[in-house]
Amino acid sequence: MKMIIGGSFQGKTQYARRKFPRIVWADGRDCPYDAVRTCGGICHLEAYIRRAMQEEEGEPYLELLTGLAGINPGIVIISDEIGYGLVPADSFERRYRETVGRICTRLASDAEQVDRVVCGVGTTIKTGPGPGKEQAVQGRTACGE
Repeated sequence: MKMIIGGSFQGKTQYARRKFPRIVWADGRDCPYDAVRTCGGICHLEAYIRRAMQEEEGEPYLELLTGLAGINPGIVIISDEIGYGLVPADSFERRYRETVGRICTRLASDAEQVDRVVCGVGTTIKTGPGPGKEQAVQGRTACGE
């Protein structure tokens, strides 16, 4: 599994289409929930999560996402980073922000590669041998000590 993250309108989709030209993409804004099981890639994962939280039939698919690396290990995921520490006043928006953050954190942990895109420029921020085996920065702990 590979993941591409970044802020809204930063060129993630164009970057992904250049990097993975043969993938047929599902769009999280309107694809069937089951599409994540078999599609080559999904863009707008954050919209998929919002829909799943708002629609009764979507709720079970939030759990599916946390195990996605085992179900569809070749998938490429594109998601907006949500929030950056800003806490929305609306309770649903707070739950949504937290849910997207937790799911993306889990997916990034399981991914073999994570790229971050800013202004259309992608930077690989994680590469690894496989799920749950994150690469450490040589000579540093997670806190930079």
